[in-house]
Amino acid sequence: MTLRTKALLVHLFTATGAVFAMLAMLAAVDEKWDLMFLWLVVAFAVDGIDGPLARRYNVKTNAAAFDGVLLDLIIDYLTYVFVPAYALFKSGLLPGWTGWFAIIFITFASAMYFCDTRMKTKDNSFSGFPGCWNMLVIVIFALEPNFWVSLSLVTVLAIAMFLPLKFVHPVRTLRWRPVTLPMALAWTFFAGWAAWVGFHPDSWAHWGLVVTSVYLLFAGVAQQLTERPLRH
Repeated sequence: MTLRTKALLVHLFTATGAVFAMLAMLAAVDEKWDLMFLWLVVAFAVDGIDGPLARRYNVKTNAAAFDGVLLDLIIDYLTYVFVPAYALFKSGLLPGWTGWFAIIFITFASAMYFCDTRMKTKDNSFSGFPGCWNMLVIVIFALEPNFWVSLSLVTVLAIAMFLPLKFVHPVRTLRWRPVTLPMALAWTFFAGWAAWVGFHPDSWAHWGLVVTSVYLLFAGVAQQLTERPLRH
C-alpha cells in the first residue's frame, strides 16, 4: 500500500465521524439517550485516533486534495456541539427558557470559536474552552444536577471559550501528557460505560466521569499558573 493511499484512508477514517454524528442524531430524535451517547463516544475515539495517524502519514502532503483540518472541524462541530446541544434541549434537563438559552448560546458561541484562528496556543493546547459540549452534557445526563447548576456551567464555559485560558489537548499538549492521555482514555471508557448502563444512578462510572472531567477541564489552567516566565 502506497503512502498516498494510507494518507487517503486516514481522511476516510476521519469522515466516519460524520456517520456516527448522524447515528447519534437519529438516536437523539427518538430520545434514546444512552444509544446517542454511545455513538458520540465512538466519534470521540475516532477523533482521538485520526490526528496522530494524519501526522504519521503526512496527509497535508500525501493527500492534499482534501483539507483534513476543515473535515475535522465540521465533524467536531456536529459531535461536540450540535448533537449534544440538541440533546440537552430535548431532554428537558433545562426546562422552559433555560433550554432555549442554552441551545442558542452553545451553538452560536461554538460557531464563532471554531472559526477563530487563535484557538491553538504555541504548546498545542486550546486557548479558551474548546467547545467540548459532549463531555459536559454526558456528565449532566449522568448526574442530573439542579437545572440552575447546569445552566451556570453552560454559561460559564461558553464565556470561557473567549477568555485567555488554556485547556489541554490530550494528545498534542506535551506537558503532563503521561497523565493527560490516560485521563482522556479513562474518560472515554467511563462515558461509554455510563451510557451502556443507561445512566443508572448507582453506576460507579459516574464518579469516574466526574474525576476525569475535572482534570481535563482544569489541567490547562493549572499549567498556566505554574508556567515559568520567559527570560529576556
